[in-house]
Amino acid sequence: MLKFFEVIGRYCILMGKVFSRPEKWSIYYRRTINEIEQLGINSIPLTAIISVFIGAVIALQMSISLESPFIPQMMIGYATKEVMILEFSSTVIAIILAGKVGSNIASEIGTMRITEQIDALEIMGVNSASYLILPKIVATMFFFPFLAAFSMIVGMFGGFLVARMGVMLPSDYLDGLLYAFDSWEITYSLIKMTVFAFLITSISAFYGYYAKGNSLEVGRASTTAVVVSSIMIMIFNLILTQLMRA
Repeated sequence: MLKFFEVIGRYCILMGKVFSRPEKWSIYYRRTINEIEQLGINSIPLTAIISVFIGAVIALQMSISLESPFIPQMMIGYATKEVMILEFSSTVIAIILAGKVGSNIASEIGTMRITEQIDALEIMGVNSASYLILPKIVATMFFFPFLAAFSMIVGMFGGFLVARMGVMLPSDYLDGLLYAFDSWEITYSLIKMTVFAFLITSISAFYGYYAKGNSLEVGRASTTAVVVSSIMIMIFNLILTQLMRA
């Protein structure tokens, strides 16, 4: 238990250093743009591939499960839309990004720690925590909601492809996508993704920043970061759903 509170305390202290006032905004701006490319834009292909197949599988599963003549075919499109918007495009994509982006952040900062690059920044008077971590947090919190929205669109398109294969009439599927549309659901999903982006980036950076030893320890820190980020995503998913949807 004491170890748990020690980790929480060190995390809060690190976040205090991260969000201190930057020395030069222009440097942080350039680093943020670079991080958007590295952590956000480079994640688009993975997000697209996973989303299109998941959307297709959801539509196919719904078509198999809803074979009753008393259930309109449009409900397949409706179910696909609801699953993609409410959970998959925010929570599941966030867990996938925790593995891709989180491990990248932890290993990058961890490598800088064990090779004493962070110590060199501190000696030069640079706030290493803010310089290394803040642009990553800003970049992911800005771009990950776009990935979530992109995932929704691609996932529903994947379901449409299944409908075009003869599972159902494409017009019925499109009617299901428009049925009982609530824009608040999209807002709710994007807010969740923004929170998840902060959790993924800050937790991964925390474990990388305090990595010790050799490259094996960096690998362990990276693994721990992914596991803890995934757990925190699920916990906050429950909390945010209770606060925003109950």
